[in-house]
Amino acid sequence: VQLQASGGGLVQAGGSTRLSCAASGSIFSTNIMGWYRQAPGKQRELVATINSGGMTTYADSVKGRFTISRDGAKNTMYLQMSSLKPEDTAVYYCKLAVGALASNLHGSGYWGQGTQVTVSS
Repeated sequence: VQLQASGGGLVQAGGSTRLSCAASGSIFSTNIMGWYRQAPGKQRELVATINSGGMTTYADSVKGRFTISRDGAKNTMYLQMSSLKPEDTAVYYCKLAVGALASNLHGSGYWGQGTQVTVSS
């Protein structure tokens, strides 16, 4: 399984951007995908998840501002990011794991390369 992340870049505070993560290869039908982010000097944190059934979870810091979605036909996950804040600046990573629970992402899985999101004030 390979994941290819894209999107992001430089955005002004209050603006929006969208990240994509395309999965290829042999993907289990029951799976969960998520977006993580890592800011300089900080630990990687889980931002949002979506399973193959469409159930979603969000970190409190992004609830109401970020929307995670996926297109099953394209095996692609998206993260629509709105009302961006400078503290959203980070490298964003996507991950896919077997299972339907967000906790399944804490174990083994497949990572995409990171994509930088920089929010200017």
